Amino acid sequence: MNMLIYGFITGILFGFLLQKGRVLRYDKQIGALLLQDMTIVKFMFSSIMVAMVGIYILKDMGMVKLDLKPTILGANILGSIIFGLGWGMLGYCPGTQIGALGEGRWDALWGIGGMIVGAALHAEAYPYLKGTVMTWGNYGKITLPDILDVSHWVVIPVFIIFGLIVFLICERKGL
Repeated sequence: MNMLIYGFITGILFGFLLQKGRVLRYDKQIGALLLQDMTIVKFMFSSIMVAMVGIYILKDMGMVKLDLKPTILGANILGSIIFGLGWGMLGYCPGTQIGALGEGRWDALWGIGGMIVGAALHAEAYPYLKGTVMTWGNYGKITLPDILDVSHWVVIPVFIIFGLIVFLICERKGL
Protein backbone atom coordinates (compact mmCIF):
# COMPACT_ATOMS: atom_id res chain seq x y z
CA MET A 1 0.00 0.00 0.00
CA ASN A 2 2.90 2.38 0.74
CA MET A 3 4.10 2.02 -2.85
CA LEU A 4 0.69 3.12 -4.12
CA ILE A 5 0.70 6.11 -1.80
CA TYR A 6 4.22 7.09 -2.93
CA GLY A 7 3.16 6.73 -6.57
CA PHE A 8 0.05 8.83 -5.95
CA ILE A 9 2.05 11.60 -4.25
CA THR A 10 4.70 11.52 -6.98
CA GLY A 11 1.98 11.73 -9.64
CA ILE A 12 0.39 14.74 -7.96
CA LEU A 13 3.76 16.49 -7.70
CA PHE A 14 4.60 15.73 -11.33
CA GLY A 15 1.18 16.99 -12.46
CA PHE A 16 1.68 20.16 -10.41
CA LEU A 17 5.06 20.72 -12.08
CA LEU A 18 3.56 20.07 -15.53
CA GLN A 19 0.95 22.73 -14.86
CA LYS A 20 3.39 25.24 -13.34
CA GLY A 21 5.84 24.66 -16.20
CA ARG A 22 3.01 25.53 -18.62
CA VAL A 23 3.75 22.41 -20.65
CA LEU A 24 0.04 21.52 -20.71
CA ARG A 25 -0.64 24.46 -23.01
CA TYR A 26 -1.51 23.85 -26.65
CA ASP A 27 0.85 26.60 -27.85
CA LYS A 28 3.76 24.96 -26.01
CA GLN A 29 2.89 21.55 -27.50
CA ILE A 30 2.74 22.88 -31.06
CA GLY A 31 5.88 24.96 -30.46
CA ALA A 32 7.71 21.79 -29.46
CA LEU A 33 6.49 19.90 -32.54
CA LEU A 34 7.65 22.77 -34.76
CA LEU A 35 10.98 23.03 -32.87
CA GLN A 36 10.16 26.67 -32.09
CA ASP A 37 9.63 26.37 -28.33
CA MET A 38 11.77 23.89 -26.41
CA THR A 39 9.98 24.31 -23.06
CA ILE A 40 8.54 20.79 -23.20
CA VAL A 41 11.81 19.28 -24.38
CA LYS A 42 13.71 20.95 -21.54
CA PHE A 43 11.05 19.94 -18.99
CA MET A 44 11.04 16.29 -20.05
CA PHE A 45 14.83 16.10 -20.39
CA SER A 46 15.16 17.52 -16.87
CA SER A 47 12.67 14.94 -15.61
CA ILE A 48 14.60 12.13 -17.29
CA MET A 49 17.91 13.30 -15.83
CA VAL A 50 16.55 13.53 -12.29
CA ALA A 51 14.75 10.19 -12.58
CA MET A 52 17.84 8.52 -14.06
CA VAL A 53 20.01 9.54 -11.12
CA GLY A 54 17.33 8.69 -8.56
CA ILE A 55 16.48 5.28 -10.00
CA TYR A 56 20.11 4.20 -10.26
CA ILE A 57 20.88 5.37 -6.73
CA LEU A 58 17.92 3.32 -5.50
CA LYS A 59 19.04 0.37 -7.65
CA ASP A 60 22.58 0.52 -6.27
CA MET A 61 21.18 0.62 -2.73
CA GLY A 62 19.13 -2.50 -3.49
CA MET A 63 15.83 -0.69 -2.96
CA VAL A 64 14.49 -1.23 -6.50
CA LYS A 65 14.97 -3.78 -9.25
CA LEU A 66 14.77 -2.66 -12.87
CA ASP A 67 12.18 -4.50 -14.96
CA LEU A 68 13.25 -3.71 -18.50
CA LYS A 69 11.02 -4.19 -21.50
CA PRO A 70 12.68 -5.68 -24.57
CA THR A 71 13.89 -3.39 -27.34
CA ILE A 72 11.84 -4.32 -30.40
CA LEU A 73 12.49 -1.94 -33.28
CA GLY A 74 9.37 -2.83 -35.29
CA ALA A 75 7.03 -2.19 -32.37
CA ASN A 76 8.95 0.92 -31.28
CA ILE A 77 8.88 2.47 -34.76
CA LEU A 78 5.19 1.70 -35.36
CA GLY A 79 4.25 2.94 -31.88
CA SER A 80 6.30 6.12 -32.38
CA ILE A 81 4.55 6.86 -35.66
CA ILE A 82 1.11 6.40 -34.09
CA PHE A 83 2.11 8.47 -31.03
CA GLY A 84 3.52 11.27 -33.20
CA LEU A 85 0.48 11.39 -35.48
CA GLY A 86 -1.86 11.59 -32.50
CA TRP A 87 0.21 14.28 -30.83
CA GLY A 88 0.46 16.29 -34.04
CA MET A 89 -3.27 16.06 -34.82
CA LEU A 90 -4.49 16.90 -31.33
CA GLY A 91 -1.73 19.07 -29.93
CA TYR A 92 -1.44 17.04 -26.72
CA CYS A 93 0.63 14.02 -25.81
CA PRO A 94 -1.08 11.40 -23.60
CA GLY A 95 0.13 12.79 -20.27
CA THR A 96 -0.55 16.41 -21.09
CA GLN A 97 -4.08 15.76 -22.34
CA ILE A 98 -5.03 14.39 -18.92
CA GLY A 99 -3.51 17.51 -17.33
CA ALA A 100 -5.25 19.76 -19.87
CA LEU A 101 -8.57 18.13 -19.00
CA GLY A 102 -7.78 18.83 -15.35
CA GLU A 103 -7.36 22.49 -16.29
CA GLY A 104 -10.81 22.43 -17.88
CA ARG A 105 -9.90 22.13 -21.56
CA TRP A 106 -12.58 19.79 -22.85
CA ASP A 107 -10.93 19.31 -26.26
CA ALA A 108 -8.53 16.92 -24.52
CA LEU A 109 -11.41 14.43 -24.33
CA TRP A 110 -10.86 13.70 -28.04
CA GLY A 111 -7.36 12.47 -27.27
CA ILE A 112 -8.48 10.48 -24.26
CA GLY A 113 -11.16 8.87 -26.41
CA GLY A 114 -8.51 8.18 -29.04
CA MET A 115 -6.33 6.47 -26.44
CA ILE A 116 -9.22 4.23 -25.41
CA VAL A 117 -10.03 3.33 -29.02
CA GLY A 118 -6.33 2.79 -29.74
CA ALA A 119 -5.96 0.49 -26.72
CA ALA A 120 -8.98 -1.54 -27.89
CA LEU A 121 -7.60 -1.79 -31.44
CA HIS A 122 -4.21 -2.83 -30.06
CA ALA A 123 -5.82 -5.54 -27.95
CA GLU A 124 -7.66 -6.88 -31.01
CA ALA A 125 -4.59 -6.71 -33.25
CA TYR A 126 -2.18 -8.10 -30.63
CA PRO A 127 -2.29 -11.74 -31.81
CA TYR A 128 -1.29 -10.61 -35.31
CA LEU A 129 1.29 -8.08 -34.07
CA LYS A 130 2.86 -10.67 -31.75
CA GLY A 131 3.86 -12.80 -34.72
CA THR A 132 4.91 -9.96 -37.03
CA VAL A 133 5.77 -6.40 -35.93
CA MET A 134 6.78 -7.50 -32.43
CA THR A 135 9.47 -9.81 -33.83
CA TRP A 136 11.16 -7.30 -36.12
CA GLY A 137 14.47 -6.18 -34.61
CA ASN A 138 14.06 -7.81 -31.20
CA TYR A 139 17.26 -7.01 -29.28
CA GLY A 140 15.99 -8.18 -25.90
CA LYS A 141 16.35 -6.32 -22.61
CA ILE A 142 19.28 -3.97 -23.19
CA THR A 143 20.52 -0.68 -21.81
CA LEU A 144 23.14 1.74 -23.11
CA PRO A 145 25.60 0.79 -20.33
CA ASP A 146 25.11 -2.89 -21.32
CA ILE A 147 25.86 -2.13 -24.97
CA LEU A 148 28.96 -0.09 -24.08
CA ASP A 149 29.97 -2.58 -21.35
CA VAL A 150 30.48 0.20 -18.79
CA SER A 151 28.96 1.17 -15.46
CA HIS A 152 25.78 3.22 -15.56
CA TRP A 153 27.73 5.87 -13.62
CA VAL A 154 29.85 6.41 -16.73
CA VAL A 155 26.84 6.95 -19.00
CA ILE A 156 24.76 9.09 -16.62
CA PRO A 157 27.22 12.04 -16.32
CA VAL A 158 27.71 12.06 -20.11
CA PHE A 159 23.94 12.16 -20.57
CA ILE A 160 23.60 15.00 -18.05
CA ILE A 161 26.42 17.03 -19.63
CA PHE A 162 24.78 16.55 -23.04
CA GLY A 163 21.46 17.72 -21.56
CA LEU A 164 23.04 20.81 -20.03
CA ILE A 165 24.67 21.68 -23.37
CA VAL A 166 21.28 21.31 -25.10
CA PHE A 167 19.72 23.60 -22.46
CA LEU A 168 22.47 26.18 -22.97
CA ILE A 169 22.04 26.15 -26.74
CA CYS A 170 18.27 26.47 -26.41
CA GLU A 171 18.61 29.41 -24.02
CA ARG A 172 21.10 31.20 -26.29
CA LYS A 173 18.75 30.78 -29.26
CA GLY A 174 15.74 31.94 -27.21
CA LEU A 175 14.02 28.57 -27.39
